[in-house]
Amino acid sequence: MLTVWGRLNSHNVKKVVWLAEEIGLPYARHDMGGAFGMSDAYLAMNPNALIPTIEDGDVVLWESNAILRYLAARHGGDALWPADPAVRAQADKWMDWQFAYADAQRDAFVNLVRRAPADRDMDAVARSATACGKLMAIVDQVLSRQPWLSGDSFGIGDIPMGVYAHSWFTLAIERPELPYVADWYARLKARPGYAAQVMIPLS
Repeated sequence: MLTVWGRLNSHNVKKVVWLAEEIGLPYARHDMGGAFGMSDAYLAMNPNALIPTIEDGDVVLWESNAILRYLAARHGGDALWPADPAVRAQADKWMDWQFAYADAQRDAFVNLVRRAPADRDMDAVARSATACGKLMAIVDQVLSRQPWLSGDSFGIGDIPMGVYAHSWFTLAIERPELPYVADWYARLKARPGYAAQVMIPLS
């Protein structure tokens, strides 16, 4: 059975358990990081002191998007890890692009979710919201031409940004009207793994 180490309120942990749900891969998740701290045994597996880390048989792996690629390749079949490199790359690029979006969203998330109201930097929140809106407009343009970031069907490229889309729609920030992103988000919410593992209160 797959073992996932990491607290579920982490965006990066949500990615991994959502993919496991999509694949139908049995897994056990153990809280680690944040308020739960990190044991010496965990740090021996992942000296970066970050989450998540997985154990899959003899395989120990960290870095969330590397984990997604591994699980999709090993357990997901052609639907999630296409044999054609050109098709696979069209989804795969969004996994790397997501890091730019995560940087843009960080100030809004940290201030509105992790800080008390008196300690919030609302100018930083506004700048973050503007940066997020510009990047989400790129997502909207792509989704105006295809139903999923991965292409004609749901795939691994939808998972990293799908996790961050929930935060974008949940945070109390100004958002531009992006109809194709809104439609994509509605379809993500209909997926059981997304509803159960991603759509939890931000914390």
